[in-house]
Amino acid sequence: MDEDRQLLCWEAGLELRARRDPVLLQSRVLQELLDTEERYRPSASYFQQVQEEVRPHMRGLLVRWMMEVCEEHGCEPEVFPLAVSCLDRFLSLRSMEKKRLQVLGSACLLLASKLKETTPLSTETLCLSSDFLFSAPELWSLELLVLNTLSWDIGAVTPLVFVQHFLELLYIPQERRPVVCKHTETFIVLSAHDCSFLVFPPSVIAAASICAAMTGLRLGVPSASADMTITALLAHTIQCDVDAVTDCQERLERALVTCLREGQRYQARVDKAQDRQQRAGTPTDVLHVHL
Repeated sequence: MDEDRQLLCWEAGLELRARRDPVLLQSRVLQELLDTEERYRPSASYFQQVQEEVRPHMRGLLVRWMMEVCEEHGCEPEVFPLAVSCLDRFLSLRSMEKKRLQVLGSACLLLASKLKETTPLSTETLCLSSDFLFSAPELWSLELLVLNTLSWDIGAVTPLVFVQHFLELLYIPQERRPVVCKHTETFIVLSAHDCSFLVFPPSVIAAASICAAMTGLRLGVPSASADMTITALLAHTIQCDVDAVTDCQERLERALVTCLREGQRYQARVDKAQDRQQRAGTPTDVLHVHL
């Protein structure tokens, strides 16, 4: 009895997660994803056709904040792209006041975490992350509005769901997959920050992200056909033009360069500010001190 109680307590401290099902990597599942993704695509022109107050740079700031919340609370990788998908689909259908944009993003995070997390984000956590810009009832109200607007269909196809399928298709060795996945996820996150990537379906973004990751890592990977490049193979698999994948990859690589430069400039400003603060607090020109 004591052993059972100890075992039960030990299990209670673990966060149980489902393992990946290899059956889900079969070609028929991939084809189903390709057939379904168009149903969940937001409009690429909703800023011009639907929104009156919300502008692209506002969306960019909101998405960056949503990413920071996911990183701070260790959310599953699927949460962020699904939340951004819900955000863009909602904004494609309904005009939103800019003052309510953050509570909308929080509602999308709440829904995505409920769908993808074992322990979803709490209402209190999201209110705290926004410095209590909104109340819990406001968040619940927006959550219901998002669900009704999207007809309670929030299980969208995102670029991330294609990654494991493509890794399997490219015969990438198991020991290399974690680093390829990490770099690929980075490019997928970059695409979510920039609304110009809305012109590409999720499968193209996923294919371009893997191609960009493989190029950056300088990995030579045997493909299913020796006569096809990785780009051509993935384009053939998702039934799209090679130029579309190449165009998306080039945009992703430019976005990465821009992001790195902005990070360097930001760090330089931080270092400069810290240096000024240290100088102000350390009077180096004092020659005599009289006590």
